[in-house]
Amino acid sequence: MMNWREMQKDELEKQYSPSRWSHRMAADDVIKAHVKALKEGTQRARSLAQTLIDVPYGEGDGEKLDVYIPRTSSLDVNLVIYIHGGYWQFLSKEESGFMAVPLVDKDVVVVAVGYDIAPKGNMDLMVSQVRRSVVSVIQQYSHISGLYLCGHSAGAHLAAMVLSTDWSQYSSTPNIKGAFLVSGIYDLLPILSTYVNEPLKMTEEVAVRNSPSRLVPQLKQSSSSCQIVVAVAQNDSPEFRKQSEEYYKTLEEAGLNVTMEDVANTDHFNIIEQLVDGDYHLTKLLLKMMGKS
Repeated sequence: MMNWREMQKDELEKQYSPSRWSHRMAADDVIKAHVKALKEGTQRARSLAQTLIDVPYGEGDGEKLDVYIPRTSSLDVNLVIYIHGGYWQFLSKEESGFMAVPLVDKDVVVVAVGYDIAPKGNMDLMVSQVRRSVVSVIQQYSHISGLYLCGHSAGAHLAAMVLSTDWSQYSSTPNIKGAFLVSGIYDLLPILSTYVNEPLKMTEEVAVRNSPSRLVPQLKQSSSSCQIVVAVAQNDSPEFRKQSEEYYKTLEEAGLNVTMEDVANTDHFNIIEQLVDGDYHLTKLLLKMMGKS
């Protein structure tokens, strides 16, 4: 496959339009179905778990968390922080609680993070927000036995940026045991000239400093013991698949504890939607990582 720098703009835009690669339905329909699936899953989670909605982690209006708490008396619980996708400009924490459905039964707390999407938020702000949200969570839940991250698409990018944080700048250092990076973007340069960047208005400098693929030495320093899963959908676009494969290889070459999951019979959307199901491959993998399989 050609390098993204050699692609015409319309081909590059197609490569970075995940809805155009689904085999299940037309592009507009797959996005509508995705939002519906996430909303329904989150409603189910809110009916199953005790919830704390709009917990602030900072001063900003958008700096809030939703917490899904299992009905357990145990203090020794695992906690998963979920960072939503939507190309840094759509979706919110309001439809991001779905993965709590199979996890609250297993005494796992799920936290859905809100952040200021574009055009209100820019890339530097969003990265700063998700980093601060993680610090806030470990300060509020100091008794958790294991902290895990999960992010989808733009959320996988933000989760990878969390792993690449220099925590000496923060009041606490999270010990992240595992991270699930699902259908993410790890090099932002290819999207600079596409429609994705219109609300983000990233310059090359901003894209470079917020590209996890360029921050692996920092990740190695701050998250060397984290077990990382880079997951990609069989029907993600070739460019999305390449992003995951190259990031995985870079982490592996750096000696990090990383595995690659190429999830059969999935596209960019149902690869994450299915985390609502306890029998789904990635759900089982996450539970196994926590010693709960």
